[in-house]
Amino acid sequence: MPSSEGSLKSRIRCALADRQMLVAVDRVLSNAASQRAQGMASLPDAEAVRDRARMIRAHTLCCLDHYLEQFVNSVERTGGRVHFAKNASEACRTVLELCSAHGVRRAVKSKSMVSEEIGLNHALEAAAVEVIESDLGEYIIQLAGERPSDILAPALHKTREQIGKLFHEKLGIPMTVDPAELAAAARRNLREVFLTADLGISGVNFGVAETGTICTVTNEGNGRLTTTAPSIHIALMGIERLVPTLDDLSTMLQVLARSTTGQKLSVYTNLLTGPRRPDEADGPQELHIILIDNGRTQVLGSNVAEILYCIRCGACLRACPVFRQIGGHAYGSVYPGPIGSVLTPALYGLDEWADLPNASTLCGACEEVCPVRIQIPGLLLKQRDEICRTGRMPFWLSAGIRIYRETAVRPKLFRLAVSLARIITRASGKNWLSWAPPPLSGWTDHRDFPAFAPRPLSAQVRARREK
Repeated sequence: MPSSEGSLKSRIRCALADRQMLVAVDRVLSNAASQRAQGMASLPDAEAVRDRARMIRAHTLCCLDHYLEQFVNSVERTGGRVHFAKNASEACRTVLELCSAHGVRRAVKSKSMVSEEIGLNHALEAAAVEVIESDLGEYIIQLAGERPSDILAPALHKTREQIGKLFHEKLGIPMTVDPAELAAAARRNLREVFLTADLGISGVNFGVAETGTICTVTNEGNGRLTTTAPSIHIALMGIERLVPTLDDLSTMLQVLARSTTGQKLSVYTNLLTGPRRPDEADGPQELHIILIDNGRTQVLGSNVAEILYCIRCGACLRACPVFRQIGGHAYGSVYPGPIGSVLTPALYGLDEWADLPNASTLCGACEEVCPVRIQIPGLLLKQRDEICRTGRMPFWLSAGIRIYRETAVRPKLFRLAVSLARIITRASGKNWLSWAPPPLSGWTDHRDFPAFAPRPLSAQVRARREK
């Protein structure tokens, strides 16, 4: 999944120049920290529950082959069918084959990050299958001809004013910025889609190995309509999204919504087990679950396997100071923010994505809020280490590090370098430098650089000891 939008730096420059996007992101995320804190405070013994959730994810991935086999057997026992897809092209091909076999011409789709990952919409449209997004945020993005900028809120980067103008142009409604009116307009247009679609496509938040149940978590009713109104339901699921039992699912749900929006439970938490039974009036006649690898087994055997613990709550994005300043599109990947900075290079390789592990301050806020305690800063450092060892760093940076290394292990040379730096940085008589030559200008173009102290720490320590 190579990015076609230039370098990370160029994408960041574009993001910082988009004032409307920055306003939209700030509006949505301004209360994110307090909402999460309130949500977790409502959970008795929250830290122990987080520990339990982490143990469940670790155990499941350690025994993934066993739980995949159990899940497949459970799904087939309830009348569903399971398909395996090694990569994105196999997953899309499986969907297209099912569409062809059933004469599908219109598909309705609820929000699914893995469908974005494999480029499903483009594949369906190329095969003359109309696909309509039913999640409000995804619907907005589809009308705008853009891609999502957030794991949870696809239209995070758009203001009410932009959405009102978009609906006015695309849906022909009077211009309005009232969220209720905009949602009602989308609902009117989507109602007919649910009733006429031949196929419903969804993602899967969790699959339960012991029962073959799939769980979808949304705050809109579109997910429930997508998975039950059409006669065929295709569920797209990353192979890592399993939990062993329903009790384990309960633990994951306790931390998922609280970490996302501060809710105790999302409005629509749907548990689907198999297709419609003979004595049932509603539900799909066929259920197909496509288990997608697309690089996940490779990640599972790597030193960043812990990133597969992720339950896609988005808490790390909302806590990240970088994401809050540049939004999701600047990352150039389906998965933005701290989680994407690790997951994208892990899935698709560092050749195309060597810049993403550097899109972090390593402040640790992401790890602090992660409901399953993924050590994201540590994983980023592992990837940075690999970038360094495999020669993927820019020449000026690798040369600078070599010079520092050779200097740091020679005390006399190091003291000489510090003295020169102190003289140069204090030559202007100020405590701050507002200009430096490239590549140091990357810092001083945006903020002042502090001058070296008049006396180094070692000299100050010696002076105190001599008193």
